[in-house]
Amino acid sequence: MGRNSCEAADVRMDMRTLKEIKQEIDVLSERRIEVMRALSEGYEAPLASEHQELEEHIAQLWEEQRNARAMLRFGDRDVIIQKARQEERLSRAA
Repeated sequence: MGRNSCEAADVRMDMRTLKEIKQEIDVLSERRIEVMRALSEGYEAPLASEHQELEEHIAQLWEEQRNARAMLRFGDRDVIIQKARQEERLSRAA
């Protein structure tokens, strides 16, 4: 195993899996459909508020999923930035 495998394992313990995120997106999307159908029958402030909250939560989950995919593909963002800064310092010193 490479040196990144241990770091990736540590990160995955703190993060939810892509499958867990997708399942939550699916559940909330189904609820959003129900709320939208109810709103199509007539406006109700509590439903409109719930719809807005669902939209925001689903957007956050998509962002979490994008971040998780990037983490799996490229590694920890902070480590990448640290390495880039070290390389930049070395190139300036050369």
